[in-house]
Amino acid sequence: MACDLWLVPLVDVLCHSPDNPFAEEIAAYDKALGEAGLPPVPVHGYMPGLSGDVAPVAGFDYEALHFLRRAHMLGLCGLEVTPVGELGGDYEQLLEMFETAAQQSHLVWHYDHAGAYVPLDFAAPVANDELLAGGGPLGSSHGLLRELEAVAPSIGIDPANPPAPPVPPERPTGLDEPAAVPFDDGPFARERHVWLGLHAAATRSLAQSSMIVFS
Repeated sequence: MACDLWLVPLVDVLCHSPDNPFAEEIAAYDKALGEAGLPPVPVHGYMPGLSGDVAPVAGFDYEALHFLRRAHMLGLCGLEVTPVGELGGDYEQLLEMFETAAQQSHLVWHYDHAGAYVPLDFAAPVANDELLAGGGPLGSSHGLLRELEAVAPSIGIDPANPPAPPVPPERPTGLDEPAAVPFDDGPFARERHVWLGLHAAATRSLAQSSMIVFS
């Protein structure tokens, strides 16, 4: 099943519009951030070059996302990162054994099909009952980028000089449509494909002060 990433510019032309389709989500994020003692989602009066248009930035399949999460969890727990052909019970066991570590990870503790990352730097994903009943924990783009840089060497990527990211989807990908195919055939091809998409989203989120949205 396919997953698309979208960048939502946090500019007032969008966020302060009465037609803002993300108004409810941003209000819920502001509430959860405030409860955690953090500032609200940053909304800027003007950002050069940003019109407020929401744009796709990457696409991949859910299973490949879990392959990358598995690699990150193995490294996080001091275990060898080895390629696998399919996800088995060992991944679920890894999440159960290291549940606390998983819930501190911006990459791992995030719903597959929903939720967001915002350009605020905080240590662990933010969650409350309202978020967990809807889009899931709120992640930090800064935290996501740090974790991507940490896992990169174990899947054959130099985080200081990564390959070019795949081309973003031209249109929204249907849930049951095939996801984009990884561009290489190495042992960590699926992990690398997802890494490049997430890395492109995280770096652009920070450069443009945009919110990353899963769909």
